[in-house]
Amino acid sequence: MTVMQTTAGTFAPNATRTDICSAPPRRHPRPDGQDHYTISEVVAFTGLTAHTLRWYERIGLMSHIDRSHTGQRRYSNRDLDWLDFVGKLRLTGMPVADMVRYAELVREGESTYPDRRELLESTRRDVLTRIAELQDTLAVLDRKISFYGDAGRSRETESTR
Repeated sequence: MTVMQTTAGTFAPNATRTDICSAPPRRHPRPDGQDHYTISEVVAFTGLTAHTLRWYERIGLMSHIDRSHTGQRRYSNRDLDWLDFVGKLRLTGMPVADMVRYAELVREGESTYPDRRELLESTRRDVLTRIAELQDTLAVLDRKISFYGDAGRSRETESTR
């Protein structure tokens, strides 16, 4: 079972379903089975630096990365999916320690579903709080923009009199 798949469990015994984050999975550059990417290719696909990819591996955010016979890292489509998900977690503002904890829980298996869910629910609450704060900030900006737009129109009207 991959990181991005879960067993359907109570929905349909012995069935497998894809764990869909929030968006449909993006197309991979290569089909499964031919998906051996070098670190430089992953850098190009993800926008992450090679240093960041190595750091993710070192801190346990990435599971074991396959290596070629010469020791060169070989990433898979599954790794690209995981990096995409980690990018989403980063956008939420989730601390790296929590991301590493989530990765550890994934590696521990299905028995950790409740813990993973709680971690994601906590992050979701934080995101909703940030969204509310940003909406308030946006409202202030809109009022200021409107004020300056009205003030500019008033000055133009006065200058044409």
